[in-house]
Amino acid sequence: MSTIIMAACWPLEGMSPSQKSVLISLADQASDDGVCWPGVGTIAKRTCLSERAVQDALAWLQAVGLVFRTYRANTSTSYTITPARFDPSKAPAARGRTKPRGANGAPGANGAPPADGAPPADGAPGGANGAPGGADGAPLGVQMAHPNHQLNRNRTVTESLQPASPPAVKVKAELVDEKETALQAACRATWNAYSDAYERRYGAKPVRNQSVNAKVKQFVMRIGHAESPAVAEFYVDRVSDSFVVRKVHDVGLLLSGAEGYRTQWAAGTAMTGTRANQIDQSQSNFDAADEAMAILRQRRAEASTC
Repeated sequence: MSTIIMAACWPLEGMSPSQKSVLISLADQASDDGVCWPGVGTIAKRTCLSERAVQDALAWLQAVGLVFRTYRANTSTSYTITPARFDPSKAPAARGRTKPRGANGAPGANGAPPADGAPPADGAPGGANGAPGGADGAPLGVQMAHPNHQLNRNRTVTESLQPASPPAVKVKAELVDEKETALQAACRATWNAYSDAYERRYGAKPVRNQSVNAKVKQFVMRIGHAESPAVAEFYVDRVSDSFVVRKVHDVGLLLSGAEGYRTQWAAGTAMTGTRANQIDQSQSNFDAADEAMAILRQRRAEASTC
């Protein structure tokens, strides 16, 4: 789960509950780059929607710029979430509803269209021009179509819909949280620096998943946006401590020793076990020399007082 993408999607308005549910489900499964690839069936189970409703919601999200779909052969579709491109003015118009009509535009008994000029069912007297019987030519027990309904060329009734009020949108593309955008860019730069150095050292790309993304984000927040990429690269290129090498320069070790590795990077010297022992031995020698000088000064002071 990417908290960066989730934080950018939650404030968005101007969409239906099903569209928002599908968007949040995608964000919950996305990386910090906004990429995920769940199947329509998986999204339907997570949102308690039908697959048709999920497909309609995905089409709407793509139309307004929130989701970009990449269709891949023999595998699931890849989705890229782009909250910064949300433009509700591009939303497709709502579709009207239709009702079946009978022959010559008149509804038939029980909703079935009667043949042209055929007598009504059960021998009921017919109306004028072969229309079904009843008051004013209306069939008994069948509701007349609303006068505002219009007959199209396919003999279906298209209901006139009230014009929908424009959606109230409080969050536009240009109002996306700048702090989150800067953090996302720093995380991407830090990962790229770490990944390139890792591939140079080990000849393979490091594994990236939600856990790794979370650790990279915490590392960037602790070290700072500007220095994080350089420190991550220094960690892989220069740190050769035996424990770190056995762990193949794990991202978790980078996070746990973030401040220490930043100090080593700033000093331009990596701390190894051998160097640490040398420093410890040197400090012990200095301490012993200081202690000897203190004893010598004390004896000289005692001799001068005699």
